[in-house]
Amino acid sequence: MESVLLPGSSPIVTFRILFRAGSALDPKGQEGIASLTAAMLSAGGSRSQRYEEIVEAMYPMATSFRCQVDKEVTVFMGETHVDNLDRYYRIIRDMLLNPGWRPDDFKRLKEDAVNYLKVSLRGNNDEELAKEQLYNFIYEGMPYGHENAGTIASLERITEGDVKRFYEACYGTSIMLLGLAGGYPDRFPSQVEFDFAGGLTTGNESELVLPQPKKITGLHMQIIEKETRGTSISLGFPIAVTRSHPDWPALLVAQSYLGQHRSSNSFLYKQMRQVRGLNYGDYAYIEYFPRGMFQFHPDPNLARQQQIFQIWVRPVEPQNGLFALRMALYELRKLVRDGISLEDFESTRRFLTKFVNVLVGTQDARLGYALDSRIYRIREFPVYVKEQLGVLTAQDVNRCIRQYLQPDNVKIVVVTQDAESFRHAALDDAPSPITYGSPMPKQVLDEDRQIENYHLGLTADRISILAVDDVFQKP
Repeated sequence: MESVLLPGSSPIVTFRILFRAGSALDPKGQEGIASLTAAMLSAGGSRSQRYEEIVEAMYPMATSFRCQVDKEVTVFMGETHVDNLDRYYRIIRDMLLNPGWRPDDFKRLKEDAVNYLKVSLRGNNDEELAKEQLYNFIYEGMPYGHENAGTIASLERITEGDVKRFYEACYGTSIMLLGLAGGYPDRFPSQVEFDFAGGLTTGNESELVLPQPKKITGLHMQIIEKETRGTSISLGFPIAVTRSHPDWPALLVAQSYLGQHRSSNSFLYKQMRQVRGLNYGDYAYIEYFPRGMFQFHPDPNLARQQQIFQIWVRPVEPQNGLFALRMALYELRKLVRDGISLEDFESTRRFLTKFVNVLVGTQDARLGYALDSRIYRIREFPVYVKEQLGVLTAQDVNRCIRQYLQPDNVKIVVVTQDAESFRHAALDDAPSPITYGSPMPKQVLDEDRQIENYHLGLTADRISILAVDDVFQKP
């Protein structure tokens, strides 16, 4: 069993108990079983206590216990004051090592998972819907090719016995990474390691081997038809760079310059929101960033062997949807063609050197990033990033932009009300001028004419329309 220990003087003790098993291990036809298993452990009670009793016991300790499931990692998280450490630890230890497996909890949590897909994603959140479906589109038929929560049809088939078997097969000490931070007693980590070594099997030590993503040729588009007021767009393609790759820091600079999340200084934000008033914001990513509309910073412990480059275009007025798509591709093409200037490189590097400290600003975040660094086999995250940024040059960044980024072979997901009209306009490839409510400078209008005529080259066999009720429905 590996451990990442960050002892300190804080009276708060932080837990992150990580297993290198996630939704990519879901068997075919049982998509969602990894997430459902984790939910049964973190929100299903233990053999000695029902979940309601656990919530009641944790309330006076002002704490909780939760999980996060991604493609290759499941992490259980919580923290408590050191005065309550023994009581808190006994509760969460039993939740993980002696699950209750009660039928009523199973029914409740399965219903929660189905409602998350039906209501939270399909019904209430066009932006996350497009972002999550883009991953399904890119990795279709592959281990990454389904939402972490599963599909509605597969969730309905999963039984309590299936969940127990997944737990027995996939939760073992060989794939466990114990993370502790704060003012815990010196002997406490050894006690946790002893308990888990005695309560879990060794598990499957074989590393997940993933097939390479399918090659994308040209633009491919899925349009999700839904009763909605705006048009949401996500587009992207696989990149052969993860945090362990030597070119990752250079791509981090490129991504931050182009579309730093929630930053008004990034290029897409300035051009699409500030200059043209298209929407609330436009961002770019080189790592999976779920729940982006709810938070300013990414969550740790989403480590993956494979990543995509992604542009997120937040909802625009339907009449400007095709223009917004063209503009995202136009600006990406321009970045690949022209690269980043020395001035922009230096300012972006200075920003990231400071921003990395913000990402690890809490004890919990620092522990989470430390676990990720162990998985990626890199130095402590802020140290690693600052060291790499210190030796980077603008030439390094521009080489990586040309090597890994491109606007021609891309998958696109659009969520809009009139899917057929959007499809027809995209196929027709006719100009799609933006509609303004007030006069604009000539320089902007001149560039708009280039954008509205951006050639998409889509063909009928590369555009499909999905009813929203069909998304996340079947494996």
